Amino acid sequence: MIHISIFASGNGSNAEAIGTFLKDKPEVKIEGIYTNNPKAFVLERARTLGVPAYVFNREEFYHSTKVVEQLQQNQTQLIVLAGFMWLVPPAFTQVFTIVNIHPALLPKYGGKGMYGHYVHREVLKNKEKQSGITIHYVNEAYDEGAIILQKSCEVYPDDTPETLANRIHTLEHKYYPATVLKIAQKMLPQANE
Repeated sequence: MIHISIFASGNGSNAEAIGTFLKDKPEVKIEGIYTNNPKAFVLERARTLGVPAYVFNREEFYHSTKVVEQLQQNQTQLIVLAGFMWLVPPAFTQVFTIVNIHPALLPKYGGKGMYGHYVHREVLKNKEKQSGITIHYVNEAYDEGAIILQKSCEVYPDDTPETLANRIHTLEHKYYPATVLKIAQKMLPQANE
């Protein structure tokens, strides 16, 4: 069994989609949902899913071993970022397999400050014909880890950041949970024998 922890900073719709999808899969277990935002709606989603929730601050994440130790105590092997806004430090990337989803087709529209409506606004401003999602491994730089999967959607002339975001969310909820499961299955010992 692969033990998974999900990190989110806000609403948590991807966290819920992943939690719901993985709920009855015997090869994985969600050990916890972690957030840096004590007011994040993802905490309510964790309660709904029946998954323990953990709140941490900047000091605990960047300047202590508290969060890493908690993850290790829970036997976490795979960390899934689902709208988590902080850059993940080496203390995590060197210990855990970490994946992220980005609401654009990387390498375009990635990097610090490029998330959510900021991404969609830039895509529209530049009159792109397509946008989409990128699921990728996490390293020590924003949005620069190896790409696992990309899926695209049309960008329409009358799109707003909100209408584009809705289509992107549909792609995220369709492909991220299944991709997380595939990654976890590849991590299982018998898969590597």
